[in-house]
Amino acid sequence: MPAVTDDELRDTYRGTIDALYGYISRRCGGDRQLAEDITQDTWLRAVRAWHCKGLPREPVAWLKTVARNLLSNQFRTAQPVALDGVSPAHLLTALDDGRAHESAEVAVVLNRALARLPRDQTELIEAFHYERHKVAQIAKTFGISERAVEGRLRRARENLRKELETALGADGALR
Repeated sequence: MPAVTDDELRDTYRGTIDALYGYISRRCGGDRQLAEDITQDTWLRAVRAWHCKGLPREPVAWLKTVARNLLSNQFRTAQPVALDGVSPAHLLTALDDGRAHESAEVAVVLNRALARLPRDQTELIEAFHYERHKVAQIAKTFGISERAVEGRLRRARENLRKELETALGADGALR
């Protein structure tokens, strides 16, 4: 007997698909095909796992974790991207301004660099910059003080800047 019924899966799908697709598409820089592929692959993995193990307590969190890993794998193996005249500072400004998803090239570069950071730093940057959560909300979610969030976010951004500097060659091509 499966640990989760088909009706439970359908209900969970209906309740999570919009949030999951939004999460993924913001990280794909307008590449709709990639966003759809990652969403589909994430749900296929969920169906397989949940039939055996049952629904996780937080299905959206489980789905986002799988999607983040699939995106990281995708961006690690992607071909070099040319970014004429783009600097780490420009990329960080795009992240700050909520424009990280408007260009496929910028999204690829930022997501490759994020994939190289420790998971906790990536989660903080994603919560603050991609999901636009306030520091207080992040502190509550992570179970830490607002001051700790600010300090950890500052270190995460510094590490992201270093990854971007390392990744971008003198010719503006991602390595």
